[in-house]
Amino acid sequence: MSGTYRAIQLQQFAGSFREGARIVELEHRAPAPGEISIRNQFCGVNGIFDTQIARNAVDYVKIGLPTLTGVEALGVVEGVGEGVTEFAVGDAVVTTRFPGSYREINIAPVSHFVKVPDGRPEWLALASTGVSAVMALEHIGAVKNGETVAISAAAGGLGHLLVQLVHLRGCHVVAVCGGETKSQFVRSLGADRVIDYRSLSVGDVLRTEYPDKLDVAIDTVSGGIFDAFLENVATHGRVVVGGAAADLEGRPEIITAPRIAHKLYYKGASVRGFMNGLLAEHWPPVREKVFDLYAQDQLKVVFDEVRFTGLNGIFDAVERLLSGRSMGKVIVDLRS
Repeated sequence: MSGTYRAIQLQQFAGSFREGARIVELEHRAPAPGEISIRNQFCGVNGIFDTQIARNAVDYVKIGLPTLTGVEALGVVEGVGEGVTEFAVGDAVVTTRFPGSYREINIAPVSHFVKVPDGRPEWLALASTGVSAVMALEHIGAVKNGETVAISAAAGGLGHLLVQLVHLRGCHVVAVCGGETKSQFVRSLGADRVIDYRSLSVGDVLRTEYPDKLDVAIDTVSGGIFDAFLENVATHGRVVVGGAAADLEGRPEIITAPRIAHKLYYKGASVRGFMNGLLAEHWPPVREKVFDLYAQDQLKVVFDEVRFTGLNGIFDAVERLLSGRSMGKVIVDLRS
């Protein structure tokens, strides 16, 4: 193999991913022993993470500049290094390892990749976001059949899968999202009660309709939605923190309020942090589970209606996700 390929490289810390990153040409080398070479076809966009690394606001990832970017991608094997037996040229594979995504070619150890049935982008969403959804709901949230479960950002890439998974468990689904179009979308996926935060107070609705009734609440937004979930958690309930979309600067909001110990102690409730990257040893059986649900038509992957192509499209896709207008999983087609 010879020649070059293109990739997005973060070259400086800046206010946005677009400001700090550039498309660069890199040498296309042959895979070393134990490595495979992948031509990426689709990448999943994690706009909040991308923005935070651009601002050097991710405490758990120490960024040394310059760095390549992107977390998740689906591609096809183009070359295999010496000693590689589990992959062959032509196999479709997925990676969820930073920074293997925002690039045309990814050359890395075989441990970074998982074989998938074919090149459809649905397998990318399932292997990345689908696994995250099950881990947050079952491994951390310990959901039980028939419980009442609240989900923030319910129309997003993670949220729309959570709604379906909870519905499959016979749970009562309380979905929080913004706008009538998104509200109709999550209802179609099985949500029992939809709270449009643009027109209703999440806290008021929960206080009136679900006082102390949330067995599980999965929040990726933080701020007032987290507060409302915590205030209405049930006895032995679990509030799962899976992100903080309202905190792009990595500087938690300073508030003056009673400590949450009293809210938790008297209910025997808990707040649980969900960081999927710390649970990698649990991924293989969960991945098989979500693949089977999809194969049995019990789980649907929905992609955002706006399509993005090429490396240049990644910048637009990041901004689309940050705008709050996207619905479903945001991906970029790298084949063109």
